[in-house]
Amino acid sequence: MVMSSASQHGSELKARRIVLLGPPGAGKGTQAELLAQELAVPHIAAGDLLRAEVQRGGPLGQEAQGYMDRGELVPHELVVRIVGARLAEVGRQGFILDGFPRDLAQAEALEQLVQVERVIHLVLSREEVIRRLSARLVCAGCGQNYQHLLQEGRCQRCGGELVRRSDDRPEVVAKRYDEQYNNQIEALLHFYRELGERRGLALLRTVSGEGSVETVRRRLLEALG
Repeated sequence: MVMSSASQHGSELKARRIVLLGPPGAGKGTQAELLAQELAVPHIAAGDLLRAEVQRGGPLGQEAQGYMDRGELVPHELVVRIVGARLAEVGRQGFILDGFPRDLAQAEALEQLVQVERVIHLVLSREEVIRRLSARLVCAGCGQNYQHLLQEGRCQRCGGELVRRSDDRPEVVAKRYDEQYNNQIEALLHFYRELGERRGLALLRTVSGEGSVETVRRRLLEALG
């Protein structure tokens, strides 16, 4: 991959504690991994972190497993503790947070844990979200997402089987977008606008998620520069 001048000089990008917001299907995970490489900071994906904690079998993972075994959502407070433990590990190194915070309560909790330096809202139209998620395949082993069926039909990360999730049907995606994402994002954006105003800086930036991976990557680097 050909790097832009901004990526060749990642040290010039001052923001190191970054939050990526956006609807499912906007490419947050892909872009977060690329940014993490550019800035040499950890990519912290809340969903992956939760699964890893469960597999590790530590106290927090065992507590989360109990809720999952009962078919219940892992409580907000426990998710915050798991993310907070990881943030404490990375310390001053910085991070790219993906999938957290999901709502206002988590954003307020995050602010108590660490001072975020940049929040980027990756914007994607409702129609494109539905189109992308309806075509999505997920690795049954590690949860990695794919937009198209790979030639070998297996996950490139762990070799697991690629499957289509039942909740990625168009009508389910549309309902999830309307009832979950739309209801939460406005409160989050308002929180970070006000937080930026109190700090006297443009904390929140909006970036279009339309286009190729490389196009979106360049937009993100500009928003961080």
